[in-house]
Amino acid sequence: MQRICLFPGTFDPVTLGHIDIINRSLPLFDKIVVGIGINASKEPMFTAEQRKLWFEEIYKDQPKVEVAIYDGLTIHFCESIGARFILRGIRYVSDFEYEKTIADANRTMDRNIETFFLTGEPKFTSVASTIVRDIIRNGGDASPFLPEAVIRSLNK
Repeated sequence: MQRICLFPGTFDPVTLGHIDIINRSLPLFDKIVVGIGINASKEPMFTAEQRKLWFEEIYKDQPKVEVAIYDGLTIHFCESIGARFILRGIRYVSDFEYEKTIADANRTMDRNIETFFLTGEPKFTSVASTIVRDIIRNGGDASPFLPEAVIRSLNK
């Protein structure tokens, strides 16, 4: 059976922290689906389609990575794509507390899906999409936090 993993998030925008988690998890799974979740309570800065294009550009030469846009419960999306694993990146202890609560709820809904937590590289700990959006909105240079594909897109 193929080890399919979902890496869900809003990725608004895609950061080096996201890329770090994906790259370091590649040896663990046969396929990683980056799931761009549509969250009705969030007003994104970039369209889901733009975020999808960024990931597709970054991973154009990596057949193990696919990108999809979804809405609704993450656990239902896992079922629809045959994912038995969910991957979440952890920067701080507070991230773990929040993510564990979600993982526990997901496990209650489907005991066949396991959540993996991967801690980010220390150099990416301060990279948060919220901070990056604020830098972009205020005309700052967010390039130290962004993959090249995102930087090129923003410079157009």
